[in-house]
Amino acid sequence: MPTITDFLPLSRADMDARGWDRPDFVYVTGDAYVDHPSFGVSIISRVLEAEGFRVAILSQPDYKSAEAFKEYGRPRLGFLVTAGNIDSMVAHYTAAKRKRTYDYYSAGGKMGARPDRATIVYCNRIREAYGDVPIILGGLEASLRRFAHYDYWDDKVRRSVLVDSRADILTYGMGENILRRIAKLLDKGVPIRKIRDVRGTCYLCKTEEQDQIHFPVAATFNYDDLKTDKRKYAEAFGVQYKNQDAIGGKAICEIYDNKLLVQNPPMPPLEREELDAVYALPYTRTYHPSYEKDGGVPGIEEVRFSVTHNRGCFGACNFCALAFHQGRTVRSRSIESCVREAEIIASHPNFKGYIHDVGGPTANFRHPSCAKQLKVGVCKDRQCLFPNPCPNINADHSDYISLLRKVRALPGIKKVFIRSGIRFDYLLADKNLNFLDELCRFHVSGQLKIAPEHVAPPVLEKMGKPGKEVYTRFMRLFDKKNKEIGLPQFLVPYFISSHPGCTLNNAVELAEFLRDIK
Repeated sequence: MPTITDFLPLSRADMDARGWDRPDFVYVTGDAYVDHPSFGVSIISRVLEAEGFRVAILSQPDYKSAEAFKEYGRPRLGFLVTAGNIDSMVAHYTAAKRKRTYDYYSAGGKMGARPDRATIVYCNRIREAYGDVPIILGGLEASLRRFAHYDYWDDKVRRSVLVDSRADILTYGMGENILRRIAKLLDKGVPIRKIRDVRGTCYLCKTEEQDQIHFPVAATFNYDDLKTDKRKYAEAFGVQYKNQDAIGGKAICEIYDNKLLVQNPPMPPLEREELDAVYALPYTRTYHPSYEKDGGVPGIEEVRFSVTHNRGCFGACNFCALAFHQGRTVRSRSIESCVREAEIIASHPNFKGYIHDVGGPTANFRHPSCAKQLKVGVCKDRQCLFPNPCPNINADHSDYISLLRKVRALPGIKKVFIRSGIRFDYLLADKNLNFLDELCRFHVSGQLKIAPEHVAPPVLEKMGKPGKEVYTRFMRLFDKKNKEIGLPQFLVPYFISSHPGCTLNNAVELAEFLRDIK
């Protein structure tokens, strides 16, 4: 089992034990410290460590004063700040705006270890402690709140989190190469406010500096318009969404009084070799030993014995944040990299023989949807699978099947499940349906969770999901295959109630469908 010295420093004493006078970066996070590649803090800190930088973790600091943020002293290069694996408001409140009673990313599941809007609170405490020290934002909360955004909890359009946090740079999307670039520039002595040409970042400047932007600008919006004009807000989001591709994306600007928010185009996604290198870093794959007395960190349990093989999603459902964060261009790890990780998992003393998942945002995506994406980027005005699969789509599961076969053939592995979402419309677009046979024979734990989301055509159109007939066809084929192989397996469909645009009649139609399929 790993010892404290296998982890990055979690306290001043840990840092002193390593003989450091100070860290290069202090990484402030709203989560308990879990050194596993399903946790963004772990990935970024290990990537920077591999580049020779000293990173110390400041996990769930007492945010009521600035004292806790002085744990390591002033870092040599700056502070990295994230709310954690999920948005802090989602971590704290249900959709009914009631306070949650359990936090999967805190020791023992205890609530109250982080503040609401953690990114903003942490940054303001750092400013209180150290004034003009460089602060770099990252993580899901920062990424999805990088522009003026509708906030469900306040029921209003809030300013970019970069404005409210008073940080210097915001990184969006997957941050490995973004942080490598920023860290190296800071290490060379480049002032943080001079770093304005890194893809995948947002920064603030004076409005009169708009002619100094390093990239072509798609559009400029004014926050005063966005917070009051719904049509203008929708237009702005449309521009943001269409410029989320690294090949065709342009810069986007927002005006806040005399300040200009500039989002540079996205950083290109990691290629296969780069992804393999990220997942080969020396993760301990568990939570820090200091949490043992509280019963550990619950968030590790879902991923401890799982393999993430891909990133990005060209499914592009209209209600999903994935395309806005990871992008629509799929990249995947090599089969060899995934097999090595499965071997590490199988050697764990508590491993019982079951790989819980070989998946990702969408489990059965292993490559870009078509060859065209690699040259000109994703299409701005059409989707790969909606309303029907694009004629150019490469619906081929052969590489995924090879991966699954090699993982389940490893010594000590009894069963390999798939628990990430499966796009059944993409599965049906594959002409030979070999994956359906493999799926039913080897990778279902008795129940297969999938997400048709609704059955009423007007709602499905707003969602960007395939029609009811596609799901019913998949139901029939799944049932037929399980009867053929003699396994009592069932579908567990996920549906969304009260989606925007859903009428009472649409809801009744869904209820009647559920009744009819029992």
